[in-house]
Formats: sequence, structure tokens, C-alpha cells
Amino acid sequence: MDGGCLQPILPPILSEFQRLRCRVAFHALQFRPEIQILGLRMVERLRAWGQPFLAYHPGLVRDTLAYHGCAELFQDVHTELIQYRREQMIKQGIVNDELSVESHIRRENGSCPLMPEEVGLLLRAMGYPSNTIIYVAGSQTFGGQRLLIPLRAIFANVVDRTSLCSKTELSDLVSPETPLPPDVFKMPNPKSEEQLKEEWNRAGPRPRPLPPPPDRPVYQHEKEGWYAWITENDKEPNPSPMDLRMQAHRLLWDALDYIVSVEADAFFPGFHSDGSRWPDFSGLVIGQRLYERASSRTYRPDRKKIAELFNVIRDDMYHPKRNWILSAREHLNRSLSEEGLIRQSLLSKPTSFLSHPIPECSCRISSVEITKPIKGKDGRILFGGEPECPKWMQSARAEKARTN
Repeated sequence: MDGGCLQPILPPILSEFQRLRCRVAFHALQFRPEIQILGLRMVERLRAWGQPFLAYHPGLVRDTLAYHGCAELFQDVHTELIQYRREQMIKQGIVNDELSVESHIRRENGSCPLMPEEVGLLLRAMGYPSNTIIYVAGSQTFGGQRLLIPLRAIFANVVDRTSLCSKTELSDLVSPETPLPPDVFKMPNPKSEEQLKEEWNRAGPRPRPLPPPPDRPVYQHEKEGWYAWITENDKEPNPSPMDLRMQAHRLLWDALDYIVSVEADAFFPGFHSDGSRWPDFSGLVIGQRLYERASSRTYRPDRKKIAELFNVIRDDMYHPKRNWILSAREHLNRSLSEEGLIRQSLLSKPTSFLSHPIPECSCRISSVEITKPIKGKDGRILFGGEPECPKWMQSARAEKARTN
């Protein structure tokens, strides 16, 4: 057996190993105490508004977009950045495909993330009011805040960690760091009058056209990050010490977002179950929410079906007809039900057990009616078939209910 007990799917005789996985992943492994404290504090601040909140993870990550060939869904420089990364993946053997692919076809196949604008329209079709609190998870959204403008136009209360935490609270999570040498930005030196005269004299025989206008000023943001190299070089430079430090910081921000997403009243993934065999943020959140509270409102949209729906109203997305709204609502409601769980089991579990840890890591109390198990073509149980909870667990549950 390739991978042994680390395989996502194991035979029923090894179900105890799967339960051990859940105990390790969802109980033994914990974030640092200060991360947990701040994450739960963020949840309390969201609940203090007096209404449920929804967590949304866009899933717009450069590596993911490059892997699936979604460059043409973006514009200009962002397309170049995605294509450059895809070319690297092809050279490294990660991607076994052509460099240039039809991104719109990939999108219709469900291989590309849903855009924030599309998610906003879907949530509006579900009946969420404009004052719904939406927490945007993800330490970095490729494409920047510009992509979130349509979502913010539909829903007024779109927040993230920077809205809920002060700079001091976030900086306190970072361990003491060695100061890095300051990266002082220097404006290019202006040309002297003698240099201008020399250029004029070397410009060729007369008559000559008028000299070009003076160069526009160069701003600091044009010499920082990806913009600094994409406009001047064909090769991406190695990350600077500050880039590596910021990558480490983003892991801390992802940890905070993970806590908020697991505790949210509803969760909507912009991208999950992509089949790349890489663990993804949304998949892990969906798995833990399923493990802790199987009845929690966790959407599992079929991106291929969603693409078909939006192709119908692409010319007038903000004024869909009622039958479109009903179709979108029906699909998302199905994703919340048994149908969504079965589909998730078929798509996610073969690559990541923790994204769908049932039925191995679940059980039923004796008073609950036994659900007839639904099996796949390979005989694997997709839904139902949970064993009865042990007596000690049922008695502990009853004691907790009496206490409450």
C-alpha cells in the first residue's frame, strides 16, 4: 500500500487509525496560546455586533491560479505574474501541461476560484441582507483589494483582521526579531544641464525633432515588491530578507483567520477541492467544522455549476431574473445538505482525509435513528454508517446537557 497508514482512505479494519488522525489534528495540535486568545477575541468582537457573521476565504493564491491556468481571468501585470509562476512550475515538473491555456474554459470546468463579485451576488441571491457581517479570511488576496470592491459594494460590513485588531495586537504575536537594514528608497538623480546638452549634441544630424519631455517622477511603490521587477526584468529575483519575514508573518495571520473561520456562523469557500493534492485553507476549515459541528452552515458550492449559472446572466449580473435566483439558491441549499456532503466525500476525501473526516471520526447516540449508509461505486461509505458512540461519551454528553 503506497503511503501506508498515511493514505487518505484506509480499509474499515484500520478505522481506528483514522480516529487517531482526528484526535491529533483537531485536539492535540494547537496554535500558540497567544494566537488562540487573539483569535477568540476577534470572534467575540464580531459577535458583539449582535448578529451572525459569515467567513469567506477567496482562495486567490498565485500558486493555485498558476497551477490551474487561471491567468486570463486577471489583467495586465497580474496575468504576467501568474504566467511566470506557471512557467516555473512546468520547469519544476509540478505542472504537466502547456503554458498558455484557455482560462475561461478552465473556469467553466470549475478549476478556477470564484471571484469575490460572484460570491457577493450568490450570497445576495441566498437572501443575505446588505448589512451582513462578512469576515474575509486569507493573509493575502492575489489581485489586491481592487477585487474586493464589488463585494464591499454589495455588503457594507466586510471586515478582516486589520478591522478587528490593532497594530499592537498583531505585532505582539510576532516573536522578537533582529532588525533588518533599512531599505532606503532613493530617487534617481536628476540630469545636469551639461548632461542634457551632451545628449542633445549626440542626438544625430539636424534638423532634429524636439527633445522628449522630461521623465515622470518615480514613486516608492514602483520600486517595491513584484512591481519593481516585473516592469524592468524578465526574471523574478530571489526573495529579500524582508520578503521572507513577511511570509512568516502571513502564517500567523492565516492562523487567526482559521480560528475565526471555524467559529463562524457560516463559511463560504471561494476555492476548495481542486484536486491538486495540496492541502488548502478552505478544505481544512470545512473538515474541522464538519468534525466539531456537522450541522454548521458550511457551503460547498460546485464551481462548474456556478460558472454555468453566471454564463446565463453575464451581460446583466446585477439584475438577474427570479428563476436564476431560485436556481442559485437551490444549488447552494443542496450544498448544505446530504447531497453536498456526499459530493465532498467523493472530491475531497481521496486527496485529504482531514477535509472530510466522516464517518470514521463521528458517531451517533443510541436514541438517534440509524441512517441508511450511502456507498460509492468502490463500496466506500459516503454518508451515514456512523458507529454508536461509546457509553462514556453519551453519559458525558448527558451530564453536560443537565449542567447547561
